[in-house]
Parts: sequence; C-alpha cells; structure tokens
Amino acid sequence: MGQMIPITRTECSAAELRRLAVQAAAGDQARRLLAVELILDNRSRTEAAEQGGMQQRQTLRDWVHRYNEAGVDGLKSRIAPGPARC
Repeated sequence: MGQMIPITRTECSAAELRRLAVQAAAGDQARRLLAVELILDNRSRTEAAEQGGMQQRQTLRDWVHRYNEAGVDGLKSRIAPGPARC
C-alpha cells in the first residue's frame, strides 16, 4: 500500500467544502469536493473513495494532489489537451 498524501491546504474546513459542494454548478466538482471533505472530516481514504463512487483510491489521491496545488478550483473538470472535436 502506498503512502497517504496529506491535505496541505487549510483555507477551507470540512464544513466549508460541504457548503461549496452544494453550491457547485458541476456535479463532478461537487463529488470531488465531498470526497476531500470526508478526508478532512477524519474518514478513511477507502470510505471517501467509495462514497465518491471510485473503484480505486488512486483517483482520490489524484484529487488530493489537485486540491493541494490549486484549491477548490483544482477540482473542476478539465478539458483534455489535443485537437478540438468537430
């Protein structure tokens, strides 16, 4: 099992992330916010991944990295690089 990645951003509490998830326009961002919120609320990574609908905790790990780097905005869906679709 790999090493757990800590959440290093401290500007939002678990309650604040829950509030932001309710207000999020995009469902994907809301789901990511709630998964990070569960970790901040001292839930296990496994439980947070299951609640977020993930089969693997690797996805949750990626979300934690994105949150640590860019905060709430880092959990918005990204447009894949490459040519534009027709």
